[in-house]
Amino acid sequence: MGKLLGLDYGEKTVGVALCDTSASVPMPLETIRRERENHLRKTLTRIEELIFETKVHAIVVGLPLNMDGSEGERAEKARSFADKLTRRTGLPVYMQDERLTSVDAEKYIRENYADGAKKARKVKEEVDAVAAALILEDYLGKGKDDDKNII
Repeated sequence: MGKLLGLDYGEKTVGVALCDTSASVPMPLETIRRERENHLRKTLTRIEELIFETKVHAIVVGLPLNMDGSEGERAEKARSFADKLTRRTGLPVYMQDERLTSVDAEKYIRENYADGAKKARKVKEEVDAVAAALILEDYLGKGKDDDKNII
């Protein structure tokens, strides 16, 4: 068994979560922010640092499918990001359907944090990392060895 890094790739953020596959409990780690969508150098460097620090053996990237299951521009960008990760890290990178994970993450945070402005700020700060944890949770629960999920 080993560790998985879950990533929720977005235009200006990447939510990061970690899971020890023997425990099967994904934990949100952080949200990596960048100024522009295509400025990935610092993002990729931070992910590599996390891989080294946590001794990750594989990566799971959320695949933002359309509600009908088709792939659009966002899915294409997530696949491109996953391909960059494969080339840079040499680790296996798997794709996991992430439909509605951000909605579920927001709901979870709103239900589990105090009310008021603090709550709204916390949601904004943590939604991507919690979404990454939900992506990992889904991956661990559904066909992780299914060949169609690997990049």
